[in-house]
Amino acid sequence: MSRWTYFLKRLLLSVPVLFLALTLIFVLLRMGPIDPVAARLGPEASGADAALMRERLGLNDPLWEQYVNFAWDFLTFDLGQSWVVYADMEVVDVLSWTAPPTLWLGFWAILLPLFIGIPLGFYAGLRPNTASDYLASIGGILWQAMPNFWLSIMFLAVLRQTQGSDWFDWYEIGPDLNSVTGTPDLGFAAMNWIDAGIVSIPYPTGIDWGLLAHDIKLILPPAIVLGSASMAAELRIGRTAILETINSNYVVTAKAKGVKDRVIIWKHVFRNALIPLVPVITNEAFLLIGGSVIVEQIFNINGLGRTFFRAMVQGDLPLAGALLFIFTLIIILLNILQDFLYTIIDPRVGYDQ
Repeated sequence: MSRWTYFLKRLLLSVPVLFLALTLIFVLLRMGPIDPVAARLGPEASGADAALMRERLGLNDPLWEQYVNFAWDFLTFDLGQSWVVYADMEVVDVLSWTAPPTLWLGFWAILLPLFIGIPLGFYAGLRPNTASDYLASIGGILWQAMPNFWLSIMFLAVLRQTQGSDWFDWYEIGPDLNSVTGTPDLGFAAMNWIDAGIVSIPYPTGIDWGLLAHDIKLILPPAIVLGSASMAAELRIGRTAILETINSNYVVTAKAKGVKDRVIIWKHVFRNALIPLVPVITNEAFLLIGGSVIVEQIFNINGLGRTFFRAMVQGDLPLAGALLFIFTLIIILLNILQDFLYTIIDPRVGYDQ
């Protein structure tokens, strides 16, 4: 079985996983502790209004028919309307302005582990038992031990104390900020649209660098908090992977043949050390989804995480179910990406031993 056949099989396995997730969401929404009619009308609604609402929501139909309609609506992204948080507003419209801040936060939170955590781990692994190795390892342990909610509060407390300081004022370094919390505007890119028939494709026509710098500065504190645990985990695992790889037989053989150390590190060590990091990177991305709920709530970012928190607290079933479905899609896509990276990086994938 070739590598690409293996990847295709893994891709097809995502289909039953998606339907299993849809089934679980349906069970939670239809058979959970929250009555859809009571959540829509309130506990003091009359019997006639409740009966009319049950008919309108299709709750009197057979359960299998409700499930088929529910699955079809979600797969076609007909996600219904918000009941409480954004009353009578289409969920797709809510997602259109809450998803960009979360994607902006996740983008910067992922950059930290990729371009700081992994390089530091590789650096420490190439210089074991040195002062820099001890410093990186201890720093990684400390970062990983600090929970997101505590680190968020500490960040806010420290940054707010710098306002008006003579030696370091976070509000005045670079673009001026009125507050260290809030939702990025993300209006720095002027967009145009190409009509491609079925859909319109956006493309940027210009960038306002001042607004871009403002949005980056506003998102950096929550991104550091959200990416810190992932950065620490990838630092430690990257160090271990380098130490295991650099002592492998093929590396010793390459050294015995007189291959230069630079070639050995770049051609053999780094690539093979990335193999155990692939599931770590994707699994940490799963944690970013859950962590964004806490971080967005504390930093007052009106994104998917904060919207999901409000929907769960206020019993907004369509909005909560739609966000659960979106989170499920993201996780499935990350799993597909993980299999794709495995297929490229590890030539042993797909071949029977």
